[in-house]
Amino acid sequence: MHELEPFYNWQHIYVSEEDERSPFFGAEHSQFEYTDTIYNYYIHPQWEYFGSRTLYLKVLMADYEEGYAVIELIGEWNDAVENDIMTFKRDVLEVFMHEGIHKLILIAENVLNFHSSDKEYYEELHEELSDEDGWIVCLNMPEQTQYDFKHARLNQFIELMNLDNWRTYKPYHLFKKIDEQISKRLL
Repeated sequence: MHELEPFYNWQHIYVSEEDERSPFFGAEHSQFEYTDTIYNYYIHPQWEYFGSRTLYLKVLMADYEEGYAVIELIGEWNDAVENDIMTFKRDVLEVFMHEGIHKLILIAENVLNFHSSDKEYYEELHEELSDEDGWIVCLNMPEQTQYDFKHARLNQFIELMNLDNWRTYKPYHLFKKIDEQISKRLL
């Protein structure tokens, strides 16, 4: 797991540690010192700790004019024990929502497991985003993780999509492609 780095090809456009509106503003990362682990496996130091011991993230893009953010996730999404959705919503997503971001793209290809609990935070997040004509998408979640997510019926609150070549897009073009697909589904 220590070799899995967050996507870095957009760093010339956006760096969350330099964004005063980001919850990770001012965070410093070592390129060589591995300190954080997920189940005793070290992870790359560029991943951000947000309060969960099993799920880490990296904000790849936050565009306040267009009102969207792209966030990459790694680890185990565990609501049953860690209540990751509560921590993620309160400490990360609500910070961006307060700044006018209501369209969220979660890159979930490195979310290896999902353990569900209550739906309340998902419902609350969905309602808050919908009130602002927003949405939330999980992109490229692994098949087994999607199965668990769908089994808990959470895909009614967070849209699941697959787009294998997302890294070839610039952030705005990725956002527009997903926004168009969401708009078509809502018609």
